[in-house]
Amino acid sequence: MMITPPPGPYRAYLFDCDGTVADSMPLHYEAWKQALGEWGCEFPEDLFYAWGGRPVADIIASLNDRHGLTMPVARVARRREDLFQRMLPRLRAVPEALEHIDDAYGRLPFAVVSGSTRESVTASLTTIGLLDRFDVLVCAGDYVRPKPDPDGFLLAARLLGVAPEHCLVFEDTDMGIQAATAAGMRSVRIPQRRTESD
Repeated sequence: MMITPPPGPYRAYLFDCDGTVADSMPLHYEAWKQALGEWGCEFPEDLFYAWGGRPVADIIASLNDRHGLTMPVARVARRREDLFQRMLPRLRAVPEALEHIDDAYGRLPFAVVSGSTRESVTASLTTIGLLDRFDVLVCAGDYVRPKPDPDGFLLAARLLGVAPEHCLVFEDTDMGIQAATAAGMRSVRIPQRRTESD
């Protein structure tokens, strides 16, 4: 059953990628566990979901501080990305987001606003056959302050040429919803899917 958004009018839809369009969070967590395990670093699942939306480099730096480690950020990030890419054949779209994409495609422009790298976002969307649906991709490195700051969403609205108040955001994390609200946009919460069997 389609999730009902708050009343419009909307002139653009903005989607987070991981956990919102792509059911990738369980795969990302597997990749994180394996990459960090090679350095003896623990990353509890609850913390992983609580930090959803944060850039990869920021997460590694925070884990270094938290555990008193000196993991090389770029190397761990590359290893995690390589592991995730190997898991892509298992990736599927999130049905709740896909319904809205199918319903509004051709009527409204779409953007992805993600804390993940452009490489990761492009690979995920390509795997699930949705890359060509999006007019704009805003990824880590395209803006300075990550979610819950609104910068990514505001940049996407600017690139689409749509005022923030006419954008509807689809998100699965608290930080993403906070960022959308800070941008002056209304939002739809996509339920988190923590295991592949959900």
